[in-house]
Amino acid sequence: MKNLLKILAFFLFCTICKAQQTEVSVLKYEDLEKKIQSEKDKFLVVNFWATTCAPCVKELPHFMEVNNQNSNNSKFKMILVSLDRLVDKERVLKFIKNKNLTAEVVLLDDIKRMNTWIPRFEKDWDGNIPVTIFYKNGEKVYFNDGEMSKEDLEKTINENLQ
Repeated sequence: MKNLLKILAFFLFCTICKAQQTEVSVLKYEDLEKKIQSEKDKFLVVNFWATTCAPCVKELPHFMEVNNQNSNNSKFKMILVSLDRLVDKERVLKFIKNKNLTAEVVLLDDIKRMNTWIPRFEKDWDGNIPVTIFYKNGEKVYFNDGEMSKEDLEKTINENLQ
């Protein structure tokens, strides 16, 4: 029985370590675009957020629940794109740990060119966050401007993840 508990504790520890990032990739827009295109074989959920955005923080637990539900599906991936400033990278890392974010988190360090890259993602995006964009086979299939409920998130994923 003791050995079983030790084994379970070890697997729990490994799961927690795997779930939390210890580093955040810092990307420019072009790098993020390449990253999205490299995931053409997956249904991709890309959420733009910031640690200082109350609606973003409010919706993240729903995103993590849905991400965890789909974690064993090789055709699914979630990327959380932090729009925090590069000088706040440590705060982002702390946030990842404290909120137990299990999806991949990247930091988009391209604030000066927002007016260039925002319309390339979505012409109707006014720059507010949170924003979630869904891609299937490398093509955008849905754009959600604003906070997303767990039900809407699940519905959008279930309609497109076949």
